[in-house]
Amino acid sequence: MSDLERTTKFYTELGFKPNGNSKELTSFLVGEDNFIMHFFLRDILKTSIKGDITDSKKANEVLFTLSAQSKDQVDNWAKEVERAGGKIISKPEEFGKGYYGFVFADPDDHKYNVFYMQGL
Repeated sequence: MSDLERTTKFYTELGFKPNGNSKELTSFLVGEDNFIMHFFLRDILKTSIKGDITDSKKANEVLFTLSAQSKDQVDNWAKEVERAGGKIISKPEEFGKGYYGFVFADPDDHKYNVFYMQGL
């Protein structure tokens, strides 16, 4: 990540629960079980892991999935992502039997799925 302020603003606008920040990272709690997501500045992360970091504009290291409760919630997430400054990679659509969702990238090009699974 390259901009703490921008990242904090983006995820706060999406409704992620702030979990503190410092001059090196911003952190959020996600979901009912409060999964912790830290977003470190790129230089800090590179020093900590003592290795190379994938350029998120060119490749994915991981793809997170956010579960929605309905198709309407998927559509609302897509609107919120755009309003907050994210980029829609694939618009909300049906894919596979009982699946509806979309893919987006945050301002640092980290990729996410948001989807609703009918019947689950």
